[in-house]
Amino acid sequence: MKRRAILVAAASAFLAGCSGSWQVEYDEGVDPNVSKLWHVHNIRVVVPADLTVSNRNTYAPDADIVWHGDLESGSRRKQVATILTEGIEKAAGNLDGPRPVEIQARLEHFHAVTPAAVSRAPAAVHNIAYTIQIIDDETGMALTAPQYIQADLEAYVGASAITAAIQGQTQRVRITDHIASVTSGWLGVGPDPRRAFQSVGR
Repeated sequence: MKRRAILVAAASAFLAGCSGSWQVEYDEGVDPNVSKLWHVHNIRVVVPADLTVSNRNTYAPDADIVWHGDLESGSRRKQVATILTEGIEKAAGNLDGPRPVEIQARLEHFHAVTPAAVSRAPAAVHNIAYTIQIIDDETGMALTAPQYIQADLEAYVGASAITAAIQGQTQRVRITDHIASVTSGWLGVGPDPRRAFQSVGR
């Protein structure tokens, strides 16, 4: 028990040193009068090969991609690409205009919370970022400039994480829904999601 208390205290001190401001942010969203003319024919998500990946179950692994919400035997790159695709696809379902478009997205950062942090950290943040662009599906013409989107999300830890998981609000569900909400806001078909918050995290 004493050793556990020391480890928890050390972890709390480490995470406190990582405390700061987090945000959902992008420079400019799409004009709703423009996006209402689109329907999404294709979604293409890229995970750059130079993004680092860690499966270490520590409080804050030093890597671009940290994800423990799917089987460890799978490809973490493919798993997070699927989450990003599903989130964007959910947002795109709100577009039913006549012009077919492709949404291209590049993952920049996907640092979700590890089981170690969930079980012992006082608080935590899912640190997620991606760049998104709309392309005319017929002509290949860019309809928007590439837009960097920061989509941080407060993570559940401790008893709150257990309760959320029992209710079906797993990390995977929450992050997918969050990406959908943020992308909907950027597309102009949902509420503006931009905000800042304080928490501890990487």
